[in-house]
Amino acid sequence: MTANTHSHPPENPFISEIARHLSKHAGLDEGAVRPLLEIPPRPEMGDYTLPCFTFKEQFKKPPVEIAKELEGAAPAGGLITDIKAHGPYLNFSVDTGRLARWVLESVYTGKDSYGHQSQGAGRTVVIDYSSPNIAKHLGVHHLRSAVIGNALYLMHEALGYRVIGINHLGDWGTQFGQLITAFRHWGSEQALQEDPIGALNGLYVRFHAEAEKDPSLEDQARAAFKALEQGDPDTRRLWEHFREVSLTEFNKVYGALGIKFDHYTGESFYNEMLEETVDGLKAAGLATISEEALVVDLEEYNMPPCLLKKRDEASLYATRDICAAEYRHKEYGFSRMLYVVGSEQKLHFRQLFKVLELMGKGWVKDCVHVDFGLIRFKHGRMSTREGKIILLEKVLSEAVTRATAIIEEKNPALKDKDRVARQVGIGAVIFADLSTRRTKDVLFDWDVVLNFEGETGPYIQYTHARLCSVTRKYGKPVGTDVDCGLLKEKDEYLLIRKLEQFPKAIESAARSCEPVILCNYLLELCGTFNRYYNHHRILGQEEALTGARILLSDSVRQVLRNGLELIGVQTPEEM
Repeated sequence: MTANTHSHPPENPFISEIARHLSKHAGLDEGAVRPLLEIPPRPEMGDYTLPCFTFKEQFKKPPVEIAKELEGAAPAGGLITDIKAHGPYLNFSVDTGRLARWVLESVYTGKDSYGHQSQGAGRTVVIDYSSPNIAKHLGVHHLRSAVIGNALYLMHEALGYRVIGINHLGDWGTQFGQLITAFRHWGSEQALQEDPIGALNGLYVRFHAEAEKDPSLEDQARAAFKALEQGDPDTRRLWEHFREVSLTEFNKVYGALGIKFDHYTGESFYNEMLEETVDGLKAAGLATISEEALVVDLEEYNMPPCLLKKRDEASLYATRDICAAEYRHKEYGFSRMLYVVGSEQKLHFRQLFKVLELMGKGWVKDCVHVDFGLIRFKHGRMSTREGKIILLEKVLSEAVTRATAIIEEKNPALKDKDRVARQVGIGAVIFADLSTRRTKDVLFDWDVVLNFEGETGPYIQYTHARLCSVTRKYGKPVGTDVDCGLLKEKDEYLLIRKLEQFPKAIESAARSCEPVILCNYLLELCGTFNRYYNHHRILGQEEALTGARILLSDSVRQVLRNGLELIGVQTPEEM
């Protein structure tokens, strides 16, 4: 993926005028006022509101009195039609016809880049996401990291950041000693060629079953991993083969999801940096021996010790994560690094960040663990070790099959049904994941996920397709040479205000690492539009009104498209 070039989004003339107005009449700092102005929760309160809590120290008064004082000090004028205090808030009404024109022209001229901003220009965000273990199938439990990470990548890119997406493959550690040992005992090249991941996964499961009966297998596995760390040619050849066939299989699934990475820099990449890192920790007096293992004692911080090396000298993934963090900061100079990893690893990241802090790495404050819950099906959790796993490839295939059946039932004459079924089915799976607050578990139910009328991906895609149909029926180019003052219905006003909030929704979702914010925004925009569509005719009105309504509806279409694409969901024009 490559970063887009970003122009500065158009300045909001209403916010600018309010800030200048308060500066001129009340002595408030323009720069302090601008970021505080919000859209009120109810239209009857006005178009913009200023919370007055921030100015308590300046005015030496309660916020309610400040709002009242500002109401009297700053008379309406220019774009501002009314100013009213409401409790601790100062509410502003503006010329709604000019507001509508500004919003709709911004969407029209911005097109696919409307909502994009430039506050990230010159800064880099590194995102570590997906990160499966090689030699194992991608299960449905791998979905969350991949789609959350991809959405955060796309949203940060839209904010002007240079984004580096890293798939930190689990391609190192004692489990590869186990796999190599299993392959030497029971594996075959033929089985690997016929079904690479199936064969490797079977060996992994068999190893653990056999090791329960023969504990010496664990000693052989530790010795095999030690040989791998020391660069034994035969052991390394097997490991490289396992890695290559795994990536080939992974990329089929990533391709179906529309997910790419800039680097597949796995744990093995950092192997040669380990000794230098461990020596540095020792020199700083941070690494100590405990029960024959090398650790960083974190008892003072109410955490168990961070294990760096086991008694057999084999390194652990905490050590490799320390190396990876140092390497990434040196290589990319990030202003933010996001680790999109499940909530089960909270302790690991607390330990990792604390060790980096103790090492004097001030930039650790810019590292964030973006944790998330599980995907749950009716039969509960899944474990690779026991051989019980729901394959992600199968889930995506099932989604497409079900979407195809729905299309056959609802619109059998649809052109390019197979492509639309893929867009709808896979989009439904992605949206179901992202529309759940990430720290909660996702409860996966096919009947809900693929519902065209619920709070789902297909519902938003269907609304987008409906809007495309309206524009096609209009049959003329959509333009801005219209009278926006004709858009006087309450639902039209609500749609215009919702469109104005799109850039803020992207910014908020990226800042908090919560794609659900953008998902909820899109659902609300769809709900507002569909209510409008059901109560008002867009086409067939007097020409001037039709032109204004077409510009409005096409702006909604554009924002739905832009929003879905920022969460990795495609937008069919017919459904």
